[in-house]
Amino acid sequence: MPQNYKIYHNGTPVFLTTPEGAQVLGLQADKITHVALYVGKKKVLRQYLDLIDKNRNLKAVVLYHPNIDLLWTDFQACFKVLEAAGGFVQNTQDKLLVFYRRASWDLPKGKIDPGETPEQAAVREVQEETGLVHVSLGAFLTYTYHTYELKGQRILKKTWWYRMRTADTQLIPQTEEDIEEIQWVEPRTWLESGVVVYPNIREVIEQGLG
Repeated sequence: MPQNYKIYHNGTPVFLTTPEGAQVLGLQADKITHVALYVGKKKVLRQYLDLIDKNRNLKAVVLYHPNIDLLWTDFQACFKVLEAAGGFVQNTQDKLLVFYRRASWDLPKGKIDPGETPEQAAVREVQEETGLVHVSLGAFLTYTYHTYELKGQRILKKTWWYRMRTADTQLIPQTEEDIEEIQWVEPRTWLESGVVVYPNIREVIEQGLG
């Protein structure tokens, strides 16, 4: 069990952790950072989510409890939970596959279908969204968590990320998924160039680079 969970809610990181984990994080409470003991009431969690919805200037929210499992279970109960999987895909020159959709750069990923393993879903989504045919599945990389709203319901999405390799060169963007452009990039230089990337995607790339 991880010492803490990091969930991006409207781009703001929400940390769920233990008292010891909160100390390790080292974030101090101020006008744009909330640090608090969770008192076991789900309505308090919903109040924090509402606060983030209304105040996009918040830097972070840290909630801690001695029983991290209880805190995590209660937090998930505030959402409909979905699982997805995706790929950190590199070619033979170690360049990273990225694509542009909905005004941000992203990595290929999608919902896990019934009966699929995360590994199967990750490969399928990469193939569908990019047109790659031969994709070699590598090691598990990390999880990310982010939230969004759909038809008035809050969704919490857990995404499983895997390393992948391909020697294919032809790329075909899946336009029905709003993918406008696909590129192979040198990831370190690309990240440093100031491109618009979702914060959880940036963390996946940084972790993939080790």
